Amino acid sequence: MQGVARNFFTLAIIYSLCGMALGLSMAISQDHGQMPTHAHTMVAGWLMSAVFAFFYHLFPAAGQKMLATIHFWLTTVSGIGLLIGLYFLLAGNAAIEPLVGISSMGFYAAMLLFAFIALPAVWKKA
Repeated sequence: MQGVARNFFTLAIIYSLCGMALGLSMAISQDHGQMPTHAHTMVAGWLMSAVFAFFYHLFPAAGQKMLATIHFWLTTVSGIGLLIGLYFLLAGNAAIEPLVGISSMGFYAAMLLFAFIALPAVWKKA
């Protein structure tokens, strides 16, 4: 695995470790107030980043384009902003809500960019 694929897979592992640590913390404390943050970390972080990694691994030509690098950084910055913002929002800091909103829109834009990159690659005739 190389390039953007390796970057996304590394990011996926970091998300999974953070999400699992948060899940263990909630279980130990019996305070499940961060369940939405945990779920977003595991699905939006771990799962989506791993899917992106395997796509770019299977379609290496797509991963060598500048759009793939933009996709990685947009996903990374907006995803981290979303999860940190969500954590503090659910902890009672309502002032962080704009970060959550902006990060959510950035994450959605990253998914739209992925669709723009991935769909032509998977529908390309051999």
